[in-house]
Amino acid sequence: MTEHGSGRLRIVPVDPFDDAALEAWHAVYVAAAVFGYEDTAAPWQLEEARVLLQEPTSDTWGAAWAGVLGDGPGAPVVAAGWMETPLRDNLERADVEVHVLPGHRRRGHGTAMLQHLERVARERGRSILLTEAHHTYAAGPAGAGEPGPEFARARGFTLGLGDVQRELRLPVAEERLDRLAAEAAPHGTAYTLRSWVGPVPDELLAGWAEVTASLMTEAPVGDLALEPELPDPDGVRERERVVARQGRTTYNTAALDADGAVVAYTDLATTVHEPGRAYQWGTLVRRAHRGHRLGLAVKVANLRLLQAQRPDITRVTTYNAEVNDHMIGVNELLGFRPVARLAELQKIL
Repeated sequence: MTEHGSGRLRIVPVDPFDDAALEAWHAVYVAAAVFGYEDTAAPWQLEEARVLLQEPTSDTWGAAWAGVLGDGPGAPVVAAGWMETPLRDNLERADVEVHVLPGHRRRGHGTAMLQHLERVARERGRSILLTEAHHTYAAGPAGAGEPGPEFARARGFTLGLGDVQRELRLPVAEERLDRLAAEAAPHGTAYTLRSWVGPVPDELLAGWAEVTASLMTEAPVGDLALEPELPDPDGVRERERVVARQGRTTYNTAALDADGAVVAYTDLATTVHEPGRAYQWGTLVRRAHRGHRLGLAVKVANLRLLQAQRPDITRVTTYNAEVNDHMIGVNELLGFRPVARLAELQKIL
């Protein structure tokens, strides 16, 4: 329990099986995340968060806390905290988020919640905190003057990596996709493309697990203290089941070499909770296979798949590191345009 001038803030764990408690926590989280960024924010939807908290995977632990102002059954929730810690790799890391209702900011509630999360992180043996702060594109990579980045910096976080949020309006004209596919094709004659909806085919599972695990460190990471993830085919299947229960559907394309090994991939996800919107998840080409326009080839093929299967989707949201010139170039060829930024920040405890 934390007390300060504006009253008593009780920080209590959120029981994900208590519908009222979870909904109150999520309402604060969304209201805070969306405030001022109504056109670009991408918060977790309630049912997505419910599954994430009710059914943690074997490689991740997660929990949420509510900051309740005052005592009694009608005391309002004004702050929301969340933490996730990897269990198989990156064992010093804890991902955290703190959100405060706009009308209750600058009263110490966010600081109190962050201090609570830091205590939990220490108890779990974690010494590196990572967080993300959404902000306007005009504010630059560091988000100068924006509430999220400024709050984090004032409490010891430093910028590890700046990302740009981009959006693509659909449909992309078939003529453009044809032209881009034709541009990529002569460079990748030694490779074949394979696309599918939903779970990874069994014969590609091991390769998919390996290439997707490398995304965390083969993509630009800036100054973030990240370790390589361990490939885990069983973990891939486990996450696929979680994704399905969250109401999400994935659209996937892989590039295979002459031996049938997965050397590049990309995946998009839609959700029943956000009609009309898709999210670009990962895209990666293994280092030994770069220079063959495989990134462009898999993204064009996957966009064709999405548009054929889901003509109702009207926009795709993606995030790229500011320094990832190659992937930014690919996205701009497809028609993505910058709309906001995301600061990835870290704090060493």
